[in-house]
Amino acid sequence: MKHFVRVAILVVVLTVLLGFGLDNMGYMPELASVQGAAIDDLFRKHVWVISFLFSLIMGFMLYSFVAFRKKPGDDGSGDHFEGNTSLEIVWTIVPLFIVLYFAYLGAEALAETRRADPNAYNITVVGSQWSWRFDYEDFGFSSTELRLPVDRQALLLLTSTDVIHSFWVPEFRLKQDALPGEGMERELRVTPTIVGDYKLRCAELCGLEHAYMLSDVIVMEVSDFEAWVAEQTEGPAGDGAERGEAWAQQFGCQACHSLDGSDRIGPTWLGLYESIETLVDGSTVVVDDAYLIESILDPQATIVEGYENVVMPPTGASMTEEQIQDIVEFIESLSE
Repeated sequence: MKHFVRVAILVVVLTVLLGFGLDNMGYMPELASVQGAAIDDLFRKHVWVISFLFSLIMGFMLYSFVAFRKKPGDDGSGDHFEGNTSLEIVWTIVPLFIVLYFAYLGAEALAETRRADPNAYNITVVGSQWSWRFDYEDFGFSSTELRLPVDRQALLLLTSTDVIHSFWVPEFRLKQDALPGEGMERELRVTPTIVGDYKLRCAELCGLEHAYMLSDVIVMEVSDFEAWVAEQTEGPAGDGAERGEAWAQQFGCQACHSLDGSDRIGPTWLGLYESIETLVDGSTVVVDDAYLIESILDPQATIVEGYENVVMPPTGASMTEEQIQDIVEFIESLSE
C-alpha cells in the first residue's frame, strides 16, 4: 500500500507541474475568433489528459527504478507475475470511457464551429497555385486580401482551380481544405473577435511555391469595413491603365507577374508589350493586345518557353471585357 500512495503522490505532483507548465507556455498564437474558443478548450483538456498519462507512466517507471532496484548482495530472482485480471479490466474500461468522452467533446466543439448566423456575409475563397482570391458575393467584387468585420460571422465557401489547397489562419484556429472540381466546395464559418492584421497560409503542400501562398487577412471595425466595401463597389477611378493596375491587384495577377522585371512564377510585365516571345513549340509571337487577351482568357493556349510547368489559373473567366482591356492597357503602359 505504501508504494501505491507514494506513486500516487508522485503522479499528482508531476501532472500538476506538467499540466500548468504546458498550459501557460504561450505556444499558441492569440485567439481571435468565436469558433476558436471551443477548439482551445478542447485542446486544453487534451493537454491535461496527456500530462496525466505521461506522469502516470513516468511516475511508475521512475519509482520502480528506485524502490525495486537490485540491492547490494541480492542475487535472487524477482517475483514472477502471471497477470492481474482486475488491473487489465481497469486499464481497458477506463481508457474506453475517456475516448468516448473526448469523442463527445469533439463533436460538441465541431458543432460549435459550424453554428450558423443567418446574417453572415458570403465570401467565396478561391485557391490557385499560388495565390488566393476572395469573391464578395453579397457585394459583387473580388479582392486579393480578405477583409472581415469584427464580431460579424462570415461564411467562407472554399474552392480551388487546380490542386488541393488548405485555408488556415492560426489565430482563428480553423483549417479547411479547398478542393478542385464542380460541387466540391467546402464551407467554413468564422467570426473574428479582435481587430488586426493576420496571415492566411496554405496548409496543404501544393507545389513549388507552396510556402509563399500567403494572403493578408484584415479584421476591421464594422464602419471601416462598410466604407471599404463602398469604395470597392464604386470601382477604380482614372484612365484605362490606372484602372488596369487596380484590377491586376484585385484579381491577384501580381502574385505571379512582377512589375519591375524581377523573376516570379510567370513572366514579368515590365517591357512585355510588343516584345517577341518564343513559344514551347519553337515559334515566336509578338505580345500585342490579341495575344494578351487570349492569354488571359485561355492561359494554356500559347505557352512561352521556360514556363511549361506553370499553370496559370483561369482568372480571366471572372473578368469583364472592360476589365481585361484595362489590364492590357496597364501592361502596355509598362513598356512605354
